[in-house]
Parts: sequence; structure tokens; C-alpha cells
Amino acid sequence: MPFIPHTQADVQDMLSAIGAQRIDDLFDEIPSELRAKGLDGIPVGASEMEVTRIMHARATRDGMPLNFIGAGAYEHHIPAAVWQITTRGEFYSAYTPYQAEASQGTLQVVYEYQSMITSLTGLDASNASMYDGASALSEAVLMAVRANRKSKSGRILVPRALHPFYRQVTHNIVKNQGIELVEVDYDRPGGHTPVEALAEYAGQDFAAVVIPQPNFFGVLEDVDQLTDWAHANNALAIAVVNPMALALLKPPGEWGETGADMACGEGQPLGVPLSSGGPYYGFLTCKMELVRQMPGRIVGRTLDIEGKPGFVLTLQAREQHIRRSKATSNICTNQGLAVTASTIYMSIMGADGLERVAAASHANTRKLVDKLTAIDGVEALFSRPAFHESVIRFDRPVADVVRGLADRNIVAGYELGRYYPELDGALLVCATETKTEGDLDSYADSLRQVLG
Repeated sequence: MPFIPHTQADVQDMLSAIGAQRIDDLFDEIPSELRAKGLDGIPVGASEMEVTRIMHARATRDGMPLNFIGAGAYEHHIPAAVWQITTRGEFYSAYTPYQAEASQGTLQVVYEYQSMITSLTGLDASNASMYDGASALSEAVLMAVRANRKSKSGRILVPRALHPFYRQVTHNIVKNQGIELVEVDYDRPGGHTPVEALAEYAGQDFAAVVIPQPNFFGVLEDVDQLTDWAHANNALAIAVVNPMALALLKPPGEWGETGADMACGEGQPLGVPLSSGGPYYGFLTCKMELVRQMPGRIVGRTLDIEGKPGFVLTLQAREQHIRRSKATSNICTNQGLAVTASTIYMSIMGADGLERVAAASHANTRKLVDKLTAIDGVEALFSRPAFHESVIRFDRPVADVVRGLADRNIVAGYELGRYYPELDGALLVCATETKTEGDLDSYADSLRQVLG
């Protein structure tokens, strides 16, 4: 944390200015019997040097393995300027921007973020962000049920090839609201959800169809066909997308004849580091006709009485905070710091930079899969095109392979058998732009050793 240079004299000057003798006087309204008398279980504080040494030792114990896990959280290079700017006090300590006159910087950052996310997804409106990608999908499902006046069922078609965490979180959030998630199986050779798999549901009442791109296996879906099928059956189309992939792929707003109705996903790939499970943030965009159903904050641009541009919170129903089960949503905040980092990251990278990152990630994964499947006992599982993740399968228990690679400082990938029993022995691998040719060779050479 930053060094705070207040001397004892500085503290006394501030206390004198407000008419107090001691810092304790600032808390004199708290009854003495409620104040802590001491923290006996807390050891004596260590010095800065001792704490630094402890942290270095623990970091060394964790090691610096080569990471080939993706599965919804991706290791990308983040320019140093991104978090140097993000952690400036103006952004780092800013709170909820209810007072527009005091929060123009924060509000403009969110407005720029919304503009960039709508550009990536090809849709009309974005909110200020959600808690994470899974909760963003949950909110999109709730939006669809509210907004689709042609549907009375509260049923949603969800591919099994969608991230299993997203399916679990969405189920937990919507199950007590009379909403049913109907899972659609994937094609075994291709790893995708063919439109033919939806044929048995044609003509039935569904509020929406969820369409991942790419799906959890990294496989690209036939999004145009799936979107048109949804609309032909009076269902809304909810896209779940990797924002980095959208630097290369068609945006959801252009899927099919009229585009997906909503798009959501995880914003972590855009300048947010992997850090022991967080932070994350979800993005959510939609067509303009659905914007009044969108939860969370939206920042708008306006003009003041002098004609100067300014930024304000708009379309945020205060009922979201106070009406409980009758509210549009119980999400009433956003992941402001992570969003700030993403906005700065996208500004620095630009459209060309994002495209280069996405293309390099795709190319590295292709190279990795080619190197690994050249080894006896390893095969590529699915035949369809993929983005920057792919599934390989071994001729022996995958857990043994993963352990053997971990012993060689390689984090091998994600074991799919945990959530897909039929894929026992399969591993989801990912290689982003951060991997060099030497890194890919290290993985392949280590795998040869493990397989004997």
C-alpha cells in the first residue's frame, strides 16, 4: 500500500483544526464497554523487511509453472501502464458515483467501457458490469423471461457444452423463481451443439436459447443457425462469448438474420490478471428494446445547461435496491476497478492489438495441439474449428498425466471428466499469446517423459 507521510505533528495539527485532543475523541460516541480492550491473540507485528521476506518465501513455494489451463480464466499479457493507471487514487478509491458533479471521471470511464463493450458485441446498450460471467448469464436469463411476452413457460434451452460453472450458477439463481433450464447435448464428433439437436423442441414454448461462442470445449458453434432457430421459435437468443474472441469472430449483434438479443460473458481476459480466484467481472449487453429490463447501472452522456458534455447514471431504477423479490434485480453494484482496468487495456491495445492477441492465442493453441497429438497415446478429440482452447485425450488416466506434468512444472490443463463423465481421459488445454515456441516444446517434451 502507499506510504502515508503523516508525522505526529501533522496529526496534532489536524486534530487541533477540528477541536479534538486525541484520535480517540473522534469515536467518543461509542460506549466504552463496546470498545475492544486489546487483541491478545494477535502476535507482535513484524517489520517491513520480515514481511517482505515471508511473502517472497511463500511465492517461491508456489513456484512459477507454465500454465496451460483456460476454462474460463485466461492468462494474457497486461501492459504495465494498465494497472499503473488503474491504481491511481482517483480510480482506486472512488466509490459509487451517485453525485454526478463529483464523479465525472468515474462516470466517463464507465461510459467509455460501455461504448467499447457494445462495439465488441455489436449490440446497442451495456450496463456498467456484473459480478462475474456466470451471474451475468443468470441476469440475462431473468431478463429474457421478463422481456419475452410471447413465452409463458419460463423455460430456457441451455447447451451442455456451456461452461459447467455457468450452468450451475444460473440454476442456483433461477431455480426458485419457477425457471427451468433444459439442457441440450452436444455432438460427440464435433463437440458443438448442432441445430438438429434442437429439432425435438421445435414449436415448444421457450423464453430463450443460450448460445456459447466459443463453447466450453473451445469449439466454435454454428451461431447463425442457432440464432435463427431461436427466433423462428419465438425465443430470444442469449450469446455467451469470450470478449477476446470477438476481436476475430462475428459479433453477436450480427448473428443470423437479426442478431442475438443479449450478449454476456466474463471480462477477465481484458486486462484483469489471474490472482487466486479473482477479481472477475461480467459484462451484459442487449438490444435497445430490452434496455429497460437490464439490471445494474447504465451511464449516459448528456449536455449541461452551458452545452458542455457530462456523464450521469441513467435508467437505474432505485427499486433494484429496495423492492427485494419484486425488484428488476438484486444486483445494484458493479466491479468498477476491474472495469477501469479493462477500459484502459482496450484503449491501449486498440482494435488491432486485440486482434493480434486473439490471432496469436489461436495460433499457439493450434501449434500446441499439433505437438501433443504427434505423441503416441494422445489424440485430438473434436473435429470442429476452435478458438484458443482444444480438447485432447490420452490412452491412460488423465489424472496421472496431470500429476506427472505438475512434477515437471507444467500446469497441464483442465480435466473434463469432472463435469463430463463421458469425457473421462480428456483434457482441455489452452495456449494464449503469452506462450513461446520454447514453452510449447517444454510441454511436449515433458509429456513424452510422463508417457514413457
